[in-house]
Amino acid sequence: MPGRKVLFTETILRDAHQSLIATRMKTEEMLPALEILDAVGYHALECWGGATFDASVRFLHEDPWERLRTFRKHIKKTKLQMLLRGQNLLGYRNYADDMVEEFVNRSIANGIDIIRIFDAFNDTRNLEAAIRACKKYGGHAQGTVAYTVSPVHTPEMFVTLAKQIAEMGADSVCIKDMAGLLDPYGTVALVKAIKQEVSIPLELHTHATSGLGAMTYLKAAEAGADIIDTALSPFAEGTSQPPTEPMVYAFDHSDGQFETGLSMEKLNEAAQYFRPIREADIASGLLDTKLLGVDINTLIYQVPGGMLSNLVSQLKQANAMDKFEEVLQEVPRVREDLGYPPLVTPSSQIVGTQAVLNVVTGERYKMVPNEVKDVVLGKYGRTTVPISDEFAKQILGEHVSARITHRPADDLAPELDKAKREFAEYIEQPEDVLTGAMFPGPAVEFFKWRLAQKYGIDSGVLNEEDEVYPI
Repeated sequence: MPGRKVLFTETILRDAHQSLIATRMKTEEMLPALEILDAVGYHALECWGGATFDASVRFLHEDPWERLRTFRKHIKKTKLQMLLRGQNLLGYRNYADDMVEEFVNRSIANGIDIIRIFDAFNDTRNLEAAIRACKKYGGHAQGTVAYTVSPVHTPEMFVTLAKQIAEMGADSVCIKDMAGLLDPYGTVALVKAIKQEVSIPLELHTHATSGLGAMTYLKAAEAGADIIDTALSPFAEGTSQPPTEPMVYAFDHSDGQFETGLSMEKLNEAAQYFRPIREADIASGLLDTKLLGVDINTLIYQVPGGMLSNLVSQLKQANAMDKFEEVLQEVPRVREDLGYPPLVTPSSQIVGTQAVLNVVTGERYKMVPNEVKDVVLGKYGRTTVPISDEFAKQILGEHVSARITHRPADDLAPELDKAKREFAEYIEQPEDVLTGAMFPGPAVEFFKWRLAQKYGIDSGVLNEEDEVYPI
């Protein structure tokens, strides 16, 4: 009798290289492997969303929409999956509902099957518009529980969140452990509790940062998790996901308890393709081998790997690397002040930047970025626990009365038509409007570069007066 099937979502086309090489893998580097990956037998290939959109436009001179179409052209059998930040889409602020609907519409139209939708604050109100749009346009809506550890987060809280997501009409639910904080036996209890209350499929996403990832996946499957996220070995481990091949081997040699249905031959072929890319990235310095080891700081301070590298970067710029340990100790204190948000984009950057400022200036909250003020105002959504009135007054002063408790996007007027007008001179496809709206500065630079390539003009001399735009 065959064992229970464990499904795999492969992350090498998105989260693996986002976690290890700052999302710098180019489409042309991935292209030769696409049909091999399609033949493995994966449940899904996570290939889009997250930081891939920003990086494509800002650093790689690539149209992210064309990347998605390329994936769809070469991947015929396997579902394509993306990561979406709820009302933030792929940007760093809340967008109006009409923008959310159009973005989801165009994502599905260009080839996405599954949209993993999360909110950095676990505010389900920020998931509503994206889940509704995903269902409307025929996509698979996966609602997400952003997992974290704090004095106020409990298993019961996460179970309640998963139930709310299921009641919103999600097709599956994901436990997103972005910092690698889940431990094997805590995972057993959490998975069992969610499976007892929620009937839709349960997926688990973790990172290998703390060294617990592979053990956590094994115990999660034993507890009833349906799908796990792994990365092919050349871009696995460290701040990425646990490696695909040994996880497949372990389940397929479980004395009949589990099976995967994945082809080890094709997995090996795909891994062999990516291995020279990994070696080239190490040689160039793009892949820092420090990211491949175990970092126990993630368990002590609940800091995701990507947040750690951001903190190091900020301290180097401030010539204050000697204060690194002090900043790590400040992060939990800032997080407590801000209502214990999970640490994931954008909340991780907000908390981390404030911690750095508190330490470098020598005075807590002497300098307060606008993003921190917006968290206190409620513009990012409902925090895990309410922010104290005393702290809110310290941060907002006379503006403390402007705090909101309703869904933040309710205050946003429709903005799609405005974006169409704003970027009209650059638009070559409907999707360009969305690119421009999410990343106005980098998008315009990319649009100008694209025009320069098209007309054989040096993009450095392009300006608003150049009459080279298509009629």
